[in-house]
Parts: sequence; structure tokens; C-alpha cells
Amino acid sequence: MISVIINPIAGGASRGAGRKRAELARRELSRLGLAGELFVTERRGHAHELAAAAVRRGDRLVVAWGGDGTVNEVGSALVGSTARLGIVPAGSGNGLAREIGVPASPARAIAHAVQSQGRPMDVGELGGRLFLSVAGIGFDAHVAAAFDADTRGRRGLSSYVRITLRELLRYRCRSYIVNDVPRTGALLLTFANSAQFGNGVRIAPDARIDDGLLDLVVVEERTRVATVRHVPSLFTGGVARVPGVSMTRLTSAVVVSDLPMTFHVDGEPVRGGARLEARVHPGALVVAG
Repeated sequence: MISVIINPIAGGASRGAGRKRAELARRELSRLGLAGELFVTERRGHAHELAAAAVRRGDRLVVAWGGDGTVNEVGSALVGSTARLGIVPAGSGNGLAREIGVPASPARAIAHAVQSQGRPMDVGELGGRLFLSVAGIGFDAHVAAAFDADTRGRRGLSSYVRITLRELLRYRCRSYIVNDVPRTGALLLTFANSAQFGNGVRIAPDARIDDGLLDLVVVEERTRVATVRHVPSLFTGGVARVPGVSMTRLTSAVVVSDLPMTFHVDGEPVRGGARLEARVHPGALVVAG
């Protein structure tokens, strides 16, 4: 059996989009000669509940139709099972979908999920929360929280850029200790399982979803002017050449700060404590890609 779990408002869509997306999924599955169950989420966390139920039923493919948050909810529920994760990208970033080459067209993405061979991928964990693409502490988590709270207009790349530039003027860097190494005036600490945040912003160009490692990217700020000047490097894959940037591959890490830390997992903000543990779970998820 196949389950398709649809976030009706992903990408800033209106509530009515849920019905239209479900109709398209039903038509595409029928065209492919397949039976499936269609579900439309009603609240945050609902996609995870629906995906967990699909695993209990023994579904072989569970498709997440939505953004990175929806993909995270569904994928984290499939960890450790034999069910494959399929993706229909409909969010503001679509980081994992872009990384593994999922088509942007919903109909083609459904066909891709059904027809693709499953491949094992690693899953990261930060602060007890699983992530598929990227998790982080510092500025990226601060922006994720601001983006999550933003109610102005349609969510998408333009909104993300607007919020990033606004918050860059306000944000104050903090110091951390990572695996007993002090990181002073750090703008961000990013744990990358895949290369990008989304929208082609490649924070860890060499990260791979199946190498059994996380790429830790630390940006220790020299000046705020220099930070702004080097923002284009995130879009060109040149972040490693930015002064103050270090990259380390690891399987686990402990981050300590003098205050509780806000962090994010696949763009979803989380309030954490003053000590956070990160680790990788090699090959813990099967993805259609």
C-alpha cells in the first residue's frame, strides 16, 4: 500500500489546495495502476502521526507532499522501518528534494517516488530531534524562528531573504564550546547531512546523505559587513573560502553554551537547553531517489 500525506498550506497555499492536491495524487496513482490512501494534515505534528500509522499498517511507500518541515515529520516516523520516503516538493526551500533530484512537478514527483529504487540515507539528530537535511544553532535557527512566526504575505524565498536581511542587522553572535573547542563570536553552527538549506543555498557543499557523517560548518564572524559581503558565497558553493569558516566531518558532537539555545531541525525551530548533543544515524532511512 502507498500513503500520500499532504500539507494543504505548504508553500503559502490556501486551504483549498489540499483538496486539489489530493485529487491530483489520486489521478496520478490511478494512471500508474496503483492503490493508495490520501491524507491531508490538519495541524503541526499530524504528518508524523499519519506516517507512523502507515508504518504500522506495513505501507511500502509513504509520500510527503509539502515543505522541509512536512518531509521531516514523515521521514522521522519512517526511520528504522522498511517503508520508503517519497517527496512531492511544495515548500519554500525543498532542500532534500533538490539534493536528491526530485522533479518539481507534483505529477512527475509522484511517479518518481513510485518508480525509483529505494536508497539508504543517513539521518541526523540534534537535541533529541531527528533531521534529514540540516540542523543548526545560532543565526540560522534565529531566522527559522522568525520565519516561522512571520505572517506577512506568501512564504517563499523572497520572504526568507527579507527576514534574513532584517535579522542580520539585529542578531548578536554568541560563543559556544563544541567538543571541548571554544568557538568565539559564532554566527552559526550548522550540522549538515545534505549540502543545502534549500533554494540552492549550499552551506556544506561536500556533504552527502549516505556517507555516515555530518558536516559541521562553523562561521565565526569577523565583522558584520564582511558577513553581508560574503552572503553570495552561500549560493555559489564557495562558503569554505569565507574567512572565519571552518568545516569538520564527524559522527557526534556536544555543544555547550552559557544560555539555553534555540536550534532548528530542517527549518523547524526548537527551544533547547544549554547543552545539546548531535549525532548521525547511518543508513537509518530509505528514500525514493
